[in-house]
Amino acid sequence: MTIPRSPQDITPTWLASVLGTEVSGVEVAAIGTGQTGATYRVTATYPESPSPPATFAVKLPAQDDAVRERVALGYLSEVDFYAAINRDVAIPVPDCFHTEISTDGKDFVLVLADMAPAEQGDQIAGCTPAEAALAVEALAGLHGPSWNERRYFDLPSIVMPKPGDEAAAAGMGEVAKMAADITLDKLGGSVSDEDRDTLVTSMSLVTPWLLAVPDRFSLMHGDYRLDNLLYDPDRTRVTVVDWQTMGIGLPSRDLAYFTATSLLPETRAEVERDLVEHYHAALLGHGVSGYDVETCWHDYRLGVLQAPLITVLGTAFASSTERGDEMMLTMLHRGCRAIRELASIDLVRSYQVSSPTTA
Repeated sequence: MTIPRSPQDITPTWLASVLGTEVSGVEVAAIGTGQTGATYRVTATYPESPSPPATFAVKLPAQDDAVRERVALGYLSEVDFYAAINRDVAIPVPDCFHTEISTDGKDFVLVLADMAPAEQGDQIAGCTPAEAALAVEALAGLHGPSWNERRYFDLPSIVMPKPGDEAAAAGMGEVAKMAADITLDKLGGSVSDEDRDTLVTSMSLVTPWLLAVPDRFSLMHGDYRLDNLLYDPDRTRVTVVDWQTMGIGLPSRDLAYFTATSLLPETRAEVERDLVEHYHAALLGHGVSGYDVETCWHDYRLGVLQAPLITVLGTAFASSTERGDEMMLTMLHRGCRAIRELASIDLVRSYQVSSPTTA
């Protein structure tokens, strides 16, 4: 096994074995503060003029063994994306030079292109409409090429219930209600009564929500938000990272999750129709047919429950930090407000009534 266990294991000898060229030295520095993984910028020196890049981003598991145990499926998901799926889709991601994962999934390594000077989005501050337009256009590059492709159902690394899987949807519904209770206990009085009611109600509907539209699906990022996007300094290009929550489901869940959590609520309300139309046009450009813009808007309204779902799962089962708690509270408020303004709970309930199997 050649997987580095810690940043100290990212040595010249190891990097040389990965790149297939001699490496005379490396400098390793942490990037970001990921809670389920650890990413490092590796600067390499070569005895000859380098043909490989001078810097890389190397991603390893979290250094906490308990987290490794809990997130092993997510590690498999990310490695699967770069090793087997990236070539099938058109979403902009870093070039990948090497992937490796242990049989139990607790150890892995990715050697990725260093996207500096690209800058990570700021989940708390939010983004501009122009930055959002870049993000939703990029997202269509994941959804369009994988639209209604059932061959992905057999991937062992899919972390969310697959369309039509009633047992898995019921299980996720129970987890969602439990995670909402834990989240409200953690965040306490910081959650308004209005948001609390929206959260509890929406998480009680996760099972019928997951089963509502089984005939429209694609690969999903699962956690498509600003902290997982890297913007070039001139804001003309975005790169998508962090593929540990890859799933298959209603594509607009990614879209609505992004807009609901990454835009200030007032801005979202002003521009979301335009963003949905922009995303829809991009989907058509990737070959999707038989999908009109009003159906896309319907799916967008339905998909927004992804915002509180992913937020409570993250809050309930990840370690707490000061910024993390502030971010989760911000995302929770924005997501709950979007659900109310889009009347999404009533939309989900209409499926619950019309489909006895989802009751």
